[in-house]
Amino acid sequence: MKTREDDFNIRSKPLKEMSDAELKEYFYKLTKIVLNPIYNQTQNYTSKSIERSVLLRMGFSSLEAQKIVDVLNEHDLLPHGAGHCVFHVASINGIDIKDAGTLVIEGKYIDDIKEALKE
Repeated sequence: MKTREDDFNIRSKPLKEMSDAELKEYFYKLTKIVLNPIYNQTQNYTSKSIERSVLLRMGFSSLEAQKIVDVLNEHDLLPHGAGHCVFHVASINGIDIKDAGTLVIEGKYIDDIKEALKE
């Protein structure tokens, strides 16, 4: 096995010349580079379990959340976010979130959601 050559002093030299403010700025720049792929994944992908979790936090029971996710998944709306879809139904009808979830479970307003969220 090849031993890695110690080059710490060479690589750390530019950092030693930076002020605290510059180091902080450099740290956040590197952090953004490292986290961008993860952030992009969260913007483009979801899962049924994540969407159920969102609905649970919106006040739906586990069974209601499962049914909502299943209906939205059948209509390829899950990538838009289950909570977003339910919120849209509530907004266009002037009703509360729980009632909107019931309507989604019943398969109502699916076409309205599709129209509003089409890209």
